[in-house]
Amino acid sequence: MRDYTYPATILTAKTLFKVLGMKFQMSGTEHIPREGGAILAANHIGYVDFIFDGLAAQPSGRLVRFMAKKDAFDHKISGPIMRSFHHISVDRENGQQSYDDAVEYARNGEIVGIFPEATISRSFEIKELKTGAVRMAAAAGVPLIPMVTWGTQLLKTKDHESDMKGRGKTIGLHVGAPLAVTGEDPVAETVLLRDAMTNLLDKAIAEYPIRPEGQWWAPARHGGTAPSLAEARRMDEEEYAARAARRAAKKTQQ
Repeated sequence: MRDYTYPATILTAKTLFKVLGMKFQMSGTEHIPREGGAILAANHIGYVDFIFDGLAAQPSGRLVRFMAKKDAFDHKISGPIMRSFHHISVDRENGQQSYDDAVEYARNGEIVGIFPEATISRSFEIKELKTGAVRMAAAAGVPLIPMVTWGTQLLKTKDHESDMKGRGKTIGLHVGAPLAVTGEDPVAETVLLRDAMTNLLDKAIAEYPIRPEGQWWAPARHGGTAPSLAEARRMDEEEYAARAARRAAKKTQQ
């Protein structure tokens, strides 16, 4: 693939991060292959995760093609940018096409970034994962690489005020060893992926310069005040129900 805007945008972003005094903690970046395809499975704690996740592939000289909601591609401003980066549009009305596109990308030697939790984790823990990441890696015959980002929730996440300036913030990017998956038991292999991501999350929190105790942005398991996984699941369900009700009301008015 020919990339013109992507490398230039990364360079601009790195310069901006430096001006803002942002700091980065990175580990395991050597696990991202310098050539060949892979599925990069990352946690999802904020709206800007994908902006930072791709930086973990920079030491290997790679660009990550992220799977993102179709809405971002339909937008008049972000759409042309997403397409120029060769990201993958995810249409929930036609999920098979998105899956097929991701497998084809990986088979052709691209690194595909995916958020197997599907939605932002209000608990900041690793939620239950969809099996898509495992199935994609198996179908494409490429390694599945677990990854965790930490600190992006301080910039923009659900239920909290945004601080997009990011001045002086620290972002953790931690990559785990590749998992060889067969797809024969996607549920069991997804459990292994979740375990690997949870271990990386614990590492990220332990090494973060601010202690998690009493912080709204830290999991309850680590002494933070974020909702538990069960509480967050209930909040998600209420959000989905309210969204469905709004859609139904809108159709009734048409």
